[in-house]
Amino acid sequence: MKPNSKILIIAGSDSSGGAGIQADIKTATVLGSYAMTAITTVTVQNTTGVKSIIPISPREISKQIEITSKDIKPDAIKIGMLHSENVINAVLESLNKLSIKKIILDPVMVAKGGAKLIDNNSIKILKNNLMKKVSLITPNIPEAEILTKTKISSINDMIFAGKTLIGLGAKNVLIKGGHLKSKIMQDIFLNKNEISVFKNKKINTKNTHGTGCTLSTAIATYYSCGKTLKKSCEMAINYVNHSIGTGPKYGKGHGPINHLSIININNKFR
Repeated sequence: MKPNSKILIIAGSDSSGGAGIQADIKTATVLGSYAMTAITTVTVQNTTGVKSIIPISPREISKQIEITSKDIKPDAIKIGMLHSENVINAVLESLNKLSIKKIILDPVMVAKGGAKLIDNNSIKILKNNLMKKVSLITPNIPEAEILTKTKISSINDMIFAGKTLIGLGAKNVLIKGGHLKSKIMQDIFLNKNEISVFKNKKINTKNTHGTGCTLSTAIATYYSCGKTLKKSCEMAINYVNHSIGTGPKYGKGHGPINHLSIININNKFR
């Protein structure tokens, strides 16, 4: 099997392998894309939490993006954790030098415990500048609440927040519904012309580390291979749900999902 496309992933590293760049590379690879990376932070963590964060300088992040893309042009870009306004501005400058139209933004702003990971100035630049540059933004409910300054406790609230983000300049929005207390998982995809709801049974497990990273990279991968954005969201959601349902149950805290869930190993390699 040869890669069907090439994607560049701009995100932080997760030493436990469940989220960040590590999850992104696994996802892109199993779904058929060639993964390149620009690392924004190095974290020391395991399934019980983050122990330390070492930021990469904005200049080095820009060099990773530009030098990599100059040699191997990506078909799509996925953006994850950007830890400061200087980093966001550096990424924006680099994106402006590239002619890549398919860009997926996972606005990583809130830790699993609820703490904000970036400051208000960074959020402002992300909302006013970066969000308008990308094809799709994929906030979870806490992130959508921060971006829209609204409270979300229902599907109607999710749709209202999505419309608010469109009004702020987003082209397409996928709001992830995992934080709603419901037996059904509902994710909302919308733009100026349509609203779609993807429904799935919610899987009762604590092992969901890296689902946001995985989902946005899966969308970028399918999108880079020629699927429509809406179809890419649908297929990525199905992949993540299957990966949650077949999780390996590693670690003492919030364990990883099973990124290999769709791989069938050829008999000669068994």
